[in-house]
Amino acid sequence: MIRRHEVTDQEWQLLAPLIPRAATGRPRASDRQVVNGTVYKIRTGISWRDLPERYGPSKTVYTRFRRYALAGVFTQALQQIQARSDAASDIDWLVQIDSTIVRAHQHAAARLSHPTEIRGGE
Repeated sequence: MIRRHEVTDQEWQLLAPLIPRAATGRPRASDRQVVNGTVYKIRTGISWRDLPERYGPSKTVYTRFRRYALAGVFTQALQQIQARSDAASDIDWLVQIDSTIVRAHQHAAARLSHPTEIRGGE
């Protein structure tokens, strides 16, 4: 059963080949379980220690997340998935920025100096 904050079967099919495999060591927690734990943590904003038990030990999920992040796994996955989607014309790259909605706090404005301050107090 796929829960609300977990990757779908279709998303996992795209992501699974991009996840590095460990060559040796103890039996690993399921990659999908760990990725789902990472997605759950990021989407909900909870602390690592508060991950539900269904995702395995929180230390395992955090350690693997950190290892993947430092190795650039997430960046590479995003780039490859974007490239596939772009090749299939599934992405509309139109971007528009409207600066009229950007607000600055009143104290963010620069103070203009008095002309005498600029000339050294003459």
